[in-house]
Amino acid sequence: MNVAVVLYTSDLRLHDHPPLRAALSSCDRVVPLFVRDRAVAAAPGFAAPNRQAFLADCLADLDAGLRKRGGRLVVRSGDVVAEVAGLAREADADEVHLSAGVSAYAHAREERLRRALGAEGRRLHVHDRVVTAVAPGDVHPAGSEHFAVFTPYFRRWAGLSPRPVVTAPRALHVPDGIRSEPLVARTAVTGVSPGLARGGETEARRLLASWLRSGITRYEDTHDDLAGDATSRLSPHLHFGSLSPTEAVHRARAVDGPGAEAFVRQLCWRDFHHQVLAARPEAAFEDYRTRQDRWRTGPAADEEIAAWKEGRTGYPVVDAAMRQLRHEGWMHNRGRLLAAGFLTKTLYVDWRTGARHFLDLLVDGDLANNQLNWQWVAGTGTDTRPNRVLNPVRQGMRYDPEGRYVHRWVPELAGLPAPRVHEPWRLPGPERARYDYPEPVVDLADGLDRFRRGRGST
Repeated sequence: MNVAVVLYTSDLRLHDHPPLRAALSSCDRVVPLFVRDRAVAAAPGFAAPNRQAFLADCLADLDAGLRKRGGRLVVRSGDVVAEVAGLAREADADEVHLSAGVSAYAHAREERLRRALGAEGRRLHVHDRVVTAVAPGDVHPAGSEHFAVFTPYFRRWAGLSPRPVVTAPRALHVPDGIRSEPLVARTAVTGVSPGLARGGETEARRLLASWLRSGITRYEDTHDDLAGDATSRLSPHLHFGSLSPTEAVHRARAVDGPGAEAFVRQLCWRDFHHQVLAARPEAAFEDYRTRQDRWRTGPAADEEIAAWKEGRTGYPVVDAAMRQLRHEGWMHNRGRLLAAGFLTKTLYVDWRTGARHFLDLLVDGDLANNQLNWQWVAGTGTDTRPNRVLNPVRQGMRYDPEGRYVHRWVPELAGLPAPRVHEPWRLPGPERARYDYPEPVVDLADGLDRFRRGRGST
């Protein structure tokens, strides 16, 4: 009897799962394994409650799907390499299958696994194009290992044909006697945002079907509408792999129109950031392109950072975005741009401060997209216009013209109509006193001056 182990990481699904399909093609028995990696749990910002709760949903749904097919999910805790190697010995497995990652930790994990398994005569198979639609090394410019600018990357990416979608297995068999730890229920996780969405492949496929049926055709025209919330909400499922990015690309391309094209472009942005991080793993914590910023620190900056985190900056659209983040563990993409731009360009605070706060709360927070999006906004990343500044008042009036987004998340201003809701400090004194809302933490002109002085811009 031939046995294979499939190590699940950021690919918590049964549909379109090449490692699982390859293991089933070569072996009679397969052990689907998830390791609660103590190194991940110990890393600052990674064992965040929102992602732990969503992970609990994903693992429970994956286990249920496996059991319907005659299998089950095996769960272990500890050092991932020790646990995989130990299980491979226990099951007398000939091979281990794993989806390729892009972070420095993922690369080190693969190398450690290859050495540990090879020492015992076992094979490690690492599969590309599972976590991303296009593998990081599939396209690159002449003379470089990765694209540093999105548009030429997109042109090359769009010209590729994604691999075929792999069907979910009908049946699989796990060897008898394999020990597993119990699953952790979402309800056992504390500190979870009250509005956190439900995780798992079943929910991901329901959302995708609904999105393709009734949302994607309007995406080009409505994706920046803060109050309309006309985005797919699929980012957490792409992060955890409860939805295949390859399947999402295939199914979106089957829909005609600019909305589908715009959505596929966003999927390409995700692949773009993964190929940047694969080539430059230090960009998770260091400037991709340093601007020699002299970021503000000290008590005054600390007070402003606290106000930003609490959604009490005095700029309604920024505060609305930060409060949505705290309540849902998720934030509208336009809100992310505004909140990040305000911290890095108006308050002139180091992007790493904001990136860490987002990782503490975002259910879809990962190194590639979170860190490199923050760097893009801060002007230290791949943006070709590093000194651009987004004015939160103008942005609020443009993308929340009726003030409905602000009214929802900043209820103390609910009685104030647009456009005045975006500039409550301009209200006459007696009217201003009726609203329990703070004054702006900084004047926008002063914030712009801070940025220009700190960066040495002219």
